[in-house]
Amino acid sequence: MKTPVVILTEEELRSLAKMDASALAAVEKAFVWLSEDRVEMPPIMHMGVEEHQGDIDIKSAYVKGQPAVAVKVAAGFFNNPALGLPSSSGMVVVVSAKTGRCEAVLLDNAYLTDLRTGLAGAVAAQHLAPEGPCEVGIIGAGMQGRFQARGVALVREVTKLRVADRSEEQLAKYQAEMSEELGIPVEVTPSAEEVVRASDIIVTTTPSKSPILQADWLSPGQHITSMGSDLPGKQELHSDVLAKADVIVCDKPEQSRTHGELQHVKDEKGLKTSPKALGDVIRGNSSGRADQNQVTICDLSGIGVQDTAIALYVLETATKNKMGQIFET
Repeated sequence: MKTPVVILTEEELRSLAKMDASALAAVEKAFVWLSEDRVEMPPIMHMGVEEHQGDIDIKSAYVKGQPAVAVKVAAGFFNNPALGLPSSSGMVVVVSAKTGRCEAVLLDNAYLTDLRTGLAGAVAAQHLAPEGPCEVGIIGAGMQGRFQARGVALVREVTKLRVADRSEEQLAKYQAEMSEELGIPVEVTPSAEEVVRASDIIVTTTPSKSPILQADWLSPGQHITSMGSDLPGKQELHSDVLAKADVIVCDKPEQSRTHGELQHVKDEKGLKTSPKALGDVIRGNSSGRADQNQVTICDLSGIGVQDTAIALYVLETATKNKMGQIFET
């Protein structure tokens, strides 16, 4: 007996999943499932390809009660731009949770990873950032710097956007693109400090291996989302920043201690608060922001259940719209 396999291209996937309320709800479910103890999620499989300045990561998760499991292969090869290729690529294989047979291949070239990561930032802002109109600061003018800005704009009224990056060329492109897309003023600067001091919500989106955000830059009421630290050795926030926070939330605290910002905290007893899971905050099992003067932090190191959540969402949408090529194997 043959099994039908759906093949979806990047173009099709971009039309099926966008930065909108329905996709946001799909990604928010991922954190809730984890909080409900419904997820079996293996550790991240990471391979470094040093001779070509590359990294390959594999993430996956099975959610009890869901029909399928996503296995994502994501790659970052930083010499690619010189070859005329994007630095990030990837694909998702979806297998039946009942039979283990392949049901779909999503040839997204990392689009779904970018989207679900931006939406995770939106979830963090929705549940932790101060209410009302806000000014947003982004550290890093790359692709994720764009997705994170879109994510915050989905859940908050953004009146001004600031971005810091070392590349003048990247800053100029970012300013032109995002000011037109979001319809708000976009201010650019090489100074991360300038961005942090002037913003209500700050998102760090870099692959830094040394802290770029310092505690004495912070003011009461700010929210920070860090999403660049996703491997051992990476760090965007000085440990003193975490010590200053009134609320610390992670996509998965255990993973943050090995791959995220918590890996750099020598003694968590020195923190004002114990790190909480984002899913627990969403469900109301843990408290988030209690007042407008608290400093809140969300550390997103990236978890496999997000990939399963977005894959299930696009497959359901593709089925409704009768999209994708179907092969039998």
